[in-house]
Amino acid sequence: MKDNFSRQSDLYAKYRPDYPAELFDHILRFVKEKELAWDCGTGNGQSAVPLSERFTKVYATDISRKQLDHAAQNLRIEYVLEPAEQTSLSDHSVDLITVAQAIHWFKFDAFYKEVRRVAKPGAVIAVWAYSLLRISGSIDLILDNYHNNTLGPYWDPERKYVDDGYASIPFPFVPLETPSFSIERNWSLKDLEGYLNTWSALQKYKAVHSENPVPGIIAAVSEYWGAEEKRKVIFPVHLRLGFVD
Repeated sequence: MKDNFSRQSDLYAKYRPDYPAELFDHILRFVKEKELAWDCGTGNGQSAVPLSERFTKVYATDISRKQLDHAAQNLRIEYVLEPAEQTSLSDHSVDLITVAQAIHWFKFDAFYKEVRRVAKPGAVIAVWAYSLLRISGSIDLILDNYHNNTLGPYWDPERKYVDDGYASIPFPFVPLETPSFSIERNWSLKDLEGYLNTWSALQKYKAVHSENPVPGIIAAVSEYWGAEEKRKVIFPVHLRLGFVD
């Protein structure tokens, strides 16, 4: 698994959006027992924290020590520096496996083998990602051009899985109902700027060009922002959900 987020882990913890309660409520409909959840690729714990409100224990793993150092601490969460494909979890011990905004970086076959090893009979796996944010027609055009053209050559190939809404990832499990979800937040321009500075492709762009294009993007967006200090920002969420067979 690539580590594309350690460098900007402080910004990631501050500016990356969390996930709607409705998403977890839907996933939990299919989970029989709520003793142990494994949140894989936990980052700074954005999924582990809400899971801790629903499970006796959450085992949260990531390969980035800096990400884990910025994770929200909770007595029910055990943060562990481990790869997705090889953990210290016991055989057949986990009720729910979650992966938020991370599975496209994994080695699918090895990860799924580990999922089957640790899953209890009837366990559920839920993986999801959010794609490019939407604000308004004019602003979206600026952000789309920035994402697709300015940063286009600097995205890792795995990013295409996100752009495809996770429809193209291998998912060899018994599929379950996956309605549409979205993340909705009220953001200021500062919030938007902070979020754009977390993008992995930006870090590669800056390494090549020794400059940060984000201030220029924010200046362009500001012309269409209007008088409101904050505007609604919507991230489409793409969920794959299934029973581990």
